[in-house]
Amino acid sequence: MNESIIIFDGVCNFCNGAVNFILERDKKNIFRFAANQSEAAKKLLLENNIPLETEISTIFFFENGKLYQKSEAALRIAKNLPFAWNLCYAGMIVPAFLRNVIYDFIARNRYKWFGKKETCRVPNAAERGKFLA
Repeated sequence: MNESIIIFDGVCNFCNGAVNFILERDKKNIFRFAANQSEAAKKLLLENNIPLETEISTIFFFENGKLYQKSEAALRIAKNLPFAWNLCYAGMIVPAFLRNVIYDFIARNRYKWFGKKETCRVPNAAERGKFLA
């Protein structure tokens, strides 16, 4: 698989905001998206031996057949965004265990801070080709 696929929490307002942010900046049409509640995401996660019960707590990024999660996924996504956002990739110099403490804190509180939807995001007609079902 040579696609760049982002698996995100489809009911999380913060996560959907991040997807909107990426969509607006993905001028090279690099990214595809799948809500972790979708069959496509579940299939990808199972194929990569990721227990489905962990899917809600993290972002996953598949890039050129490799799987990344948590802060590494976020930083690798940023690396593919236009300048100056791609400079965030420099955060990789911070050890993963420290980056993930911050990541986990945000992940644990995202519903409380940003809320959640009752159902997953439905892409509009212009976005439909970017989302896996």
